[in-house]
Amino acid sequence: MSVIKERIGFILAVVLYGTIGMFLRFVSLPSEAVAFYRGVIGAVVILLWLVIRKKLPDVKKIGKNIVLLLVSGVGLGFNWIFLFAAYTNTTVAVASLCNYMAPIFVIILTPLVLKEKLDKRKIPCICAAFLGIILVSGIIGGNIGNIAGVIYGILGAFCFTGIVFCNRKLKDVSAFDRSLVQLAVSALTVLPYVLIKNGGLPLPDLKSGLIVLMLGVLQTGVAYCLYFSGMASLPVQSVAILGYLEPVVSVLCSVLFLREVLGLLGWAGALLVLAAAVISEIIPEKPTVKEET
Repeated sequence: MSVIKERIGFILAVVLYGTIGMFLRFVSLPSEAVAFYRGVIGAVVILLWLVIRKKLPDVKKIGKNIVLLLVSGVGLGFNWIFLFAAYTNTTVAVASLCNYMAPIFVIILTPLVLKEKLDKRKIPCICAAFLGIILVSGIIGGNIGNIAGVIYGILGAFCFTGIVFCNRKLKDVSAFDRSLVQLAVSALTVLPYVLIKNGGLPLPDLKSGLIVLMLGVLQTGVAYCLYFSGMASLPVQSVAILGYLEPVVSVLCSVLFLREVLGLLGWAGALLVLAAAVISEIIPEKPTVKEET
């Protein structure tokens, strides 16, 4: 029963992530300000969660991994800046799909960063994903109005790729401690940019304030807790595949609630991106061949 609860909680977290772009359309704040508030509120929620569970952050283990935590936190801050900017420069669907190029970038860069050999069976997935993004962007149909949003979304994916590599190198740091530090650092990273660009910290009106509070509490703090609780008990493959519910939810919210039009080529591109990402996750690792002695 506990595994079922963890699975439901994980799915709920992913669905919450997928609704962020939709709610951002109703916030009258600069995207970087929303990123700052989200990081602060999310970090506070996770800290309260740890206090309630009587599991205070392990300062010693955090200290041993502080460089990677700081780098990944900075990456998270820039990921939010670029992703939220993508939401405001193109449709929610296109921005989300571009951001979900991150798994493909991980596959491409793993041989360089982690010195692991590229699995040639995944090359078709890489090609399909890039073709999908071209179709989603609207370039083929002559719609160049999406280009800025596409570029921001891809930059966000590069930032998230860096976070993935940093997290792979972390040692003995709990998921909650890691999230707490990364969220706090992301907020501190975004703050100078917010202050310089806006001449101070923009304050939200009542409607925007309530939405930002919800994004910080539910879509960040609560979602992170559910996500990492599920990740601890679910098989790695299930976590990877269920994670792709997020762009699916984003696309559905874009079409159903925001009435954004994706178009035939856009839908074809969306299917290519999602299929490429999922197939790349379910391709089994090649068995290691032992030499005969």
